[in-house]
Amino acid sequence: MVATDIGTVLVTGGAGFIGCALSQRLAARADRWVVLDNLHPQVHPNAERPAELHPAAELVHGDVTKAADWDSLLADVRPDILVHLAAETGTAQSLHEATRHAEVNVVGTTQMLDAFGRAGHTPRQFVLSSSRAVYGEGEWQREDGSTFAPGQRSHAQFERKEWDFAGARPLPSEGSRTRPAPTSVYGATKLAQENILSAWTSSHDVALTILRFQNVYGPGQSLINPYTGIVSLFSQMAMRGESIPVYEDGRITRDFVYIEDVAASLETVIGDLATGSTPFDVGSGVGTTILELAQHIADFHGAPAPHVTEQYRDGDVRHAECTIQRTTAELDWKPEWSVERGIAGLQQWIAERV
Repeated sequence: MVATDIGTVLVTGGAGFIGCALSQRLAARADRWVVLDNLHPQVHPNAERPAELHPAAELVHGDVTKAADWDSLLADVRPDILVHLAAETGTAQSLHEATRHAEVNVVGTTQMLDAFGRAGHTPRQFVLSSSRAVYGEGEWQREDGSTFAPGQRSHAQFERKEWDFAGARPLPSEGSRTRPAPTSVYGATKLAQENILSAWTSSHDVALTILRFQNVYGPGQSLINPYTGIVSLFSQMAMRGESIPVYEDGRITRDFVYIEDVAASLETVIGDLATGSTPFDVGSGVGTTILELAQHIADFHGAPAPHVTEQYRDGDVRHAECTIQRTTAELDWKPEWSVERGIAGLQQWIAERV
């Protein structure tokens, strides 16, 4: 059930893609809806308040990694609920900018917790936006029914074009069963966030809700940031009449979840102190290959057929999808948007902006 009394809410990174969509649902219902965001130029090229952020949201320009920014903020704001969205999110980028990802995602989280200690204030709930990246390759099943965690595909495998793990098939991940084993720096920092917040909230008797998002896309996502999603990138290529290039053999699998479904999942758990700390998987519950995604987008625009390049990215996960049965059973939430419907909704939004 969606909580009706949510009090004062502080959202880190709340001027970003997910934060803006969430503000449209809840900002007007909160006593105060305060957003802390550094308006990073990779997302906000003009460092301006985004039009998609609800007018009721109070925007504070600050950096989660800076203690002084936290102290200044908490001198004025006493949040009942903290929604932690602030993060560096580029999976590929994190391999080459590991320090920046660790500083924002890990140190930014510890700076936040230390600041609450200095302020002598404890929120009643933390909500963390985590990621499917914490699973890495997850679990695979052999032909005899046994399961194993294959770990990261090696550079040598990629060079041999051995895209899958021989004699096995991937299993959908699930927060109460699948052991996290990230294969990217980004995934490792998101898992660190989970562990840090779990330790801190348990010690302070604070509710913690963790949502592990799959590949989020939809209106509002950055059209200039090459690290935040292939759906917008593919869409812009198809709009220009280009053939979309698809890596490996085209059968990389992802679960693409529409932004409105993601915002709805957050809306459901904010203020619900009884969700427990076992992470919830938030996705469509349906795996889509990258070639299928590219074909849907190409068909929408009448663009040339996508082409398979056999290029690859070191550290990339082969299959990433989840089962959402537990999430839909325990939360008052279920996804409403199919990939086909979501792609159509995104195309119209992009067309108005390019």
